[in-house]
Amino acid sequence: MSQLCVLLPLSGLLLLISSTFASGSSVPHPVTCVTRGADLMEDGAVVLCPPDCTQWRVSVFGTGIYASVSSVCGAAVHRGVLGPSGGPVRVHKLQGRHNYMSSYAHGIQSQALSRWTASFSLTKPVNVPLELTGDSSTTALPAAAQPAKKAVKKPSVKKALTGGNKDCQMDIAMVIDSSSNIGQRRFNLQKHFVAKLVAMLRVGQTGPHVGLIQASDSPRMEFFLTNHTQPKDLLFAIKELVYLGGDTNTGKAILRTAETFFAPENGGRRGHPRVMMVLIDGWPSDDLEQAAILARESGINVFLVSVAKPAPEELAMVRDREYVKKAVCKDNGFFSYLIPSWFSTTKHVKPLAQRLCSLDSLLCSKTCYNSVNIGFLIDGSSSVGDGNFRLVLDFLAGIARSFDISDVGSRIGAVQFTYDQRLEFGLFDYSTKDDAINALRRIPYMSGGTATGGAISYATQNLFRRTGPGRNFLIVVTDGQSYDDVRGPAMAAQNQGITIYSVGVAWAPLDDLKAMSSEPKDSHTFFTREFTGLAEFIPPLVRGICRHFTENN
Repeated sequence: MSQLCVLLPLSGLLLLISSTFASGSSVPHPVTCVTRGADLMEDGAVVLCPPDCTQWRVSVFGTGIYASVSSVCGAAVHRGVLGPSGGPVRVHKLQGRHNYMSSYAHGIQSQALSRWTASFSLTKPVNVPLELTGDSSTTALPAAAQPAKKAVKKPSVKKALTGGNKDCQMDIAMVIDSSSNIGQRRFNLQKHFVAKLVAMLRVGQTGPHVGLIQASDSPRMEFFLTNHTQPKDLLFAIKELVYLGGDTNTGKAILRTAETFFAPENGGRRGHPRVMMVLIDGWPSDDLEQAAILARESGINVFLVSVAKPAPEELAMVRDREYVKKAVCKDNGFFSYLIPSWFSTTKHVKPLAQRLCSLDSLLCSKTCYNSVNIGFLIDGSSSVGDGNFRLVLDFLAGIARSFDISDVGSRIGAVQFTYDQRLEFGLFDYSTKDDAINALRRIPYMSGGTATGGAISYATQNLFRRTGPGRNFLIVVTDGQSYDDVRGPAMAAQNQGITIYSVGVAWAPLDDLKAMSSEPKDSHTFFTREFTGLAEFIPPLVRGICRHFTENN
């Protein structure tokens, strides 16, 4: 970690600048090449980077997601959001993570980092004038922002319905091959195939939305999901695509798309299934596995469409012969599609469109983050005390914040108990994350005795009674011995499909905690002597819920 030390004296000089930033502001504030993500106090701040930051020895840690100790402007150039001439960039604050990956891009070598306490990502602010530079690696202007052409040749495909296909309300990212391997002639055939495919999908305001990325040495975002929601505009944007050349770095394109493409600021719609269709001519130049894992964990259904697969004599040049199996959402045959030649694509348009719109078969749409119901059973007994009770609520809010709580996503509810039980709010009372977490933090402390078994029965009957087919989890937090039996009520809850995690503090007996917990007991039971130690249990609890969901769905 010694390489970080040179940056630390600079942070004090930058706090005055960072304190003036308004959250979500569209007015860019000037920064220096060495301003770090940690120096920005507000989320969503738009900063104005100076030119020639590549000439400085800026420190950048990570790829796509950067440790907060990284230079913001250096990371923006590395990400391809800015060119050497600088310009505005929006900084999104994220939680800390493990294993920041190193890579070289756009003249900047990022470094690896085993872990850091906070992170950030970067996007081009859509409401700030974008600056054009001569650097070909800079993210291209969305087609919607380019000057309109007077003479538009009508694409040679059937006209799609303006309203859109209401039976295919997907957000679809199309990653096309723009490498030297495909060549200009086959690239044009690929564009024609994509145009026919989006016409068959019937893109429109109420139907599927389509964005497009070109895979080459570095991925190039051509247009986002809401840049073109009218078929005529979308078909023209496809016609205008320019061939890039370079390596077939499909893994980089999948990673970049999974990280940023479906974000709300880029047009991603809440509750709409996410689909990534990847076209590849031949085979990729880089590794797809890690990028595909991120896509799956993000709820993205990756389809890999191979055209002209490697001949037997070419297999020796293929880096990983299992790349198709590793890239797709599920290796079940549904998410991989082979087209023998670019000269015979027409007959494949309809069956591929049908697959992309098959909602029931999109197995990666549902993840632990957007598909679980979590009940919090909170000990409000006299031994807890009001101060410690607030620490418990902070702990539970930290768990809730890890999930995508919405009217179409995950849900949380809470019951407080002493000798009696009180339903604080149900799973369906709040449909946004902010509202649910605010309700959780406002729970008033009851004070009384401890009847945990009765509380489990109450939560089973009153909290989960209308949850349908979702996966149900109950997190019990208690600081002492229960006055009633916990084993019977816990077993009854588990028999109804509720997975129980028990979290004990202070005088909570381990026998009681394990009696309540689901199997395996060790991974569903947590204990700490002090209420201040609860925060350490947030990551393992979230991982445990996700592991259980993945194994059972």
